[in-house]
Amino acid sequence: MNTVSDSPDYTVLARKSALSQPIYEPGKPIEDVARELGLDPSTIIKVASNENAFGASPAAMEAGRDAIGQCELYPDGGCARVKESLAQKRRVSAEQLIIGNGSNEIIELLGHAFLEPGDEVVMGAPAFIVYKLVTLLFGGTPIEVPLIDHRHDLNALAAAVTDRTKLVFLPSPNNPTGTANSQEEIFQFVRQLPDSVIFVFDEAYAEYLESPPDLRPLIEEGRKVICLRTFSKIYGLAGLRIGYGYSSRSMIQLLNRVRQPFNINAVAQVAAVAALADDAFINHCRVSNDKGRAQLEEAFIKMRLEFIPSAANFVMVKVGDGNAVFQELQKEGIIVRPMAPYGMGEWVRVTVGSPGQNERLLTELKKKVRK
Repeated sequence: MNTVSDSPDYTVLARKSALSQPIYEPGKPIEDVARELGLDPSTIIKVASNENAFGASPAAMEAGRDAIGQCELYPDGGCARVKESLAQKRRVSAEQLIIGNGSNEIIELLGHAFLEPGDEVVMGAPAFIVYKLVTLLFGGTPIEVPLIDHRHDLNALAAAVTDRTKLVFLPSPNNPTGTANSQEEIFQFVRQLPDSVIFVFDEAYAEYLESPPDLRPLIEEGRKVICLRTFSKIYGLAGLRIGYGYSSRSMIQLLNRVRQPFNINAVAQVAAVAALADDAFINHCRVSNDKGRAQLEEAFIKMRLEFIPSAANFVMVKVGDGNAVFQELQKEGIIVRPMAPYGMGEWVRVTVGSPGQNERLLTELKKKVRK
């Protein structure tokens, strides 16, 4: 009689590249830390994943609650209202927009549309690790270019481009370092790229800048450029997973060929539309973040801790043994992000919190790194 194992071996059937694919490690959820350490979840603060410490747009939450009442219906597969609102906000046409399940999905769509085994993808190191994961997923070769003073060296990125390069990624501000490149630098860089290369500009933290770079002129020139943004950061909709990209019509048409239907749920769509119109909330978050970031950086100076001046809603700080500090802070109900996976074992990344959260973090951090 044949027997079936309760743990069958699928590895013999899997693609070889899937077996060696790295797994993304997200920040630890509050519930996991509470359960592991016997803590009250309501007392834990999570300043690890660059979420908005000031919550979500009240207008977005109200719209989302209303949308739940029709969850038996499929969402708008074309995200028409979202595109209409974004077109006005970003001053592009609706046909130049693609909506993704977070901007992460659009990064993967670029892989589906353009990457073949052996293609090279140029990126900084350290930068958002999903660029590398998607490259490997499609059999491409990540070409990682070290940052200079924790900032993307665009000359070095340009020098890394070869006739095998298909994509170049540039996040600004960069995750995890928080540093940004100027519009002048970016325009000069893009205009020297060969026509065979697609430039991917990741603007996940752009709303934290008073005057973020505007790459629409490059798109209008016919440059092969796509810009990515997200509702996960300043808009506070990380749990709803919605982001977008804007580019030429031809790029968007191609990406829609590889996009799954109904990839954005109805609640996320109506919440995003409401959030885009909630300028008062966004301005409040930007101003409050600037104050909170200054609170952290001024304290790090007093504590004589090296840190990277940031333009986003997080700060990287050098604490000695980053993993040890991460573990010790967790015991106190504070979750930060250790940077060992990025090759920076002495550092942790701290999301800007509310004034009270920042103060609690700083009080505990002083005890862990006292010199």
